[in-house]
Amino acid sequence: MVVEHTGGAETAGGPGDTGGTDGAAEVLDRPLPEGVRRRVVGLVAEAFGGLTVAELPAALRQYARFTPSRRAKFAGNAMAAAVENDPAFRQRISARLRETGSELAEALDAGSPPAAADPEDVAAMAYVLRPAGWVKLVTAAGEEALRATAERAGEEAQRELRRLREELAEVRAAARTETERIRAELEAARRESDSLQRKLRSAVADVRRGEAALRKAEAELEAVRAAGAAEKAAALGETRRLKTRLSEAEAALEASRRATREGRSMEDMRLRLLLDTVLDAAQGLRRELALPPVSVHPADTVDAVEPGRMTPKDIATRALSETDPALLDQLLALPQAHLVVDGYNVTKTGYPTMPLDKQRLRLLGGLAMLAAQTGAEVTCVFDGAELAAPVLLAPPRGVRVLFSKPGVTADELIRQLVRAEPPGRPVVVVSTDREVADGVAKAGARPVASALLLKRLART
Repeated sequence: MVVEHTGGAETAGGPGDTGGTDGAAEVLDRPLPEGVRRRVVGLVAEAFGGLTVAELPAALRQYARFTPSRRAKFAGNAMAAAVENDPAFRQRISARLRETGSELAEALDAGSPPAAADPEDVAAMAYVLRPAGWVKLVTAAGEEALRATAERAGEEAQRELRRLREELAEVRAAARTETERIRAELEAARRESDSLQRKLRSAVADVRRGEAALRKAEAELEAVRAAGAAEKAAALGETRRLKTRLSEAEAALEASRRATREGRSMEDMRLRLLLDTVLDAAQGLRRELALPPVSVHPADTVDAVEPGRMTPKDIATRALSETDPALLDQLLALPQAHLVVDGYNVTKTGYPTMPLDKQRLRLLGGLAMLAAQTGAEVTCVFDGAELAAPVLLAPPRGVRVLFSKPGVTADELIRQLVRAEPPGRPVVVVSTDREVADGVAKAGARPVASALLLKRLART
């Protein structure tokens, strides 16, 4: 805002107002600095509340009940204009400021503003009070504000320049790093491309060789098919010829059998009649002589060990090694021998890498052949804890297959089977488990190692 009033407008000031003498003739020839203007609005907003509504200009009366901060916010322009254009209002504000006992106002009225005071505060107070030399104070405050602004702008520019230089240095360093990385990646890509090209050429050569080999194999396959078709045709012809000869031979054999039966029927009748006569005569002679049935034979008088009286312990005293499969044959040759097998102990000793179902099938197949060869009773026990679900298994002929119940181990089931046998029956238990072997031995069974059974099954 620009002050253009003359000295006649400043004569209404109150006590202490020097504006009517010295300050009235002074004119501000430039716009009021923005910082000073804000301070003026703040001073007016503070002093505003000490005036009555009648003392206020018409334009400001609506803000009479506002707080100083709200007056400065909503009526700043109106208050500034009133201070500039309404001398009476300005003089009332000046009087109000003097009444508050402001040291700055007293110093300005005395003509000696404090040197340590803020230039903008001094200029704002001088603009409202209008003491002598107030224009100089406002001008000096404006120049000081411009100088401070310029200094702040210069410092800000320096800081911005330093920041930009630092950012430029960082960008250049990042650019160099990125360039080096890109160059390294490009070099790696070139090497990779060369390697891929070599591999591609090698693959193309392999494909061509494969195609040539495929064509050769197809030609050989076609030749084999042709030869097979010829052999098949020849075989079919030979089969038909042999079938014809077989039919002729069967017809001749049947005719020969029929002739033989017809020729031998008379002789068979005569021999059967003679045999019946001899048998009747022998029975009549036995009744006539009253002969008792024979109960003792000559061989019964020879002193020896009968087979039925030999036990597994007797077999163990012989000179056979514990790893000789013949030992198992001798044990199973005892009358009514019972072979009990610890299934998983044997399979995990012989073929541990196979799945469990394959292990079971392989062991049971060997045990079926062993049962058929020896005639012994064979029971194979598996641990039910190893099963994720019930096993659908058809036991082979001659082999009893048992799985232990939940909470019962296969070792305990084997001991139960041994305890269930009557004393004196030969029972052979196959297991490498030392605890199982010791337990069944105490119950009267004969333990043998799993390796011995595997060797015996390998011979079948």
